[in-house]
Amino acid sequence: MHYLLLILILLALVIGPGLWVTAVMKRYSYPPERYAQTGGQVARQLLDVLSLGHVRTEKTDRGDHYDPIEKVVRLSEQNFNSRSLTALTVAAHEVGHAMQDADGFRPLAWRTRLVRWLGPVEKIGAGMMMIAPFSGLFTRVPMIGLLTFLGGFLTLSSGVAVHALTLPTEFDASFGRALPVVRQRDILRREDLPRARKILMAAALTYVSGALQSLLNIARWWSILRR
Repeated sequence: MHYLLLILILLALVIGPGLWVTAVMKRYSYPPERYAQTGGQVARQLLDVLSLGHVRTEKTDRGDHYDPIEKVVRLSEQNFNSRSLTALTVAAHEVGHAMQDADGFRPLAWRTRLVRWLGPVEKIGAGMMMIAPFSGLFTRVPMIGLLTFLGGFLTLSSGVAVHALTLPTEFDASFGRALPVVRQRDILRREDLPRARKILMAAALTYVSGALQSLLNIARWWSILRR
């Protein structure tokens, strides 16, 4: 019974933030013409007034994000073309990342480096953990199996490290940069500011879910190897 309750709590922590952010984003996507400018126009306007004219804006089908390598703010087609509160808030948030990049914000720089090699490293880690029990068995040297397991465990843990760097990066982009700028430039209506905070908080919490998923992945491999 206790294990079932623990599993339900973990599932709620992992799945809950994602469901909440989807609901919040959808709620404030209407009306779609609440403002005079689109998300893409607001992103361009903010970049220009912040002396970040070298940063491009473009549509993407890979989700809203700022690319610090190519120096481009990418917005989904919906947020790029929509005039909703969600579209403008998300655009301001991604511009916040561009501001971090220009200021040399260290957590963003560290996260960028980690993300570039995270995918291949996690695959190597999963493979190492799979062969860990057999390496010691076939070589008859238990220490080799242990070292193989530890190597795989550490590489899978890199996903947790990325999420740990992502949280302060997201909160700073949202509440340390985006919100102050939209206040100063009167981008949003005053009554929409609390709603914008809710959108930004919901978006940040999705990374809490991502960190928990990485931890659960490590726990899953650990349970498999103990059998």
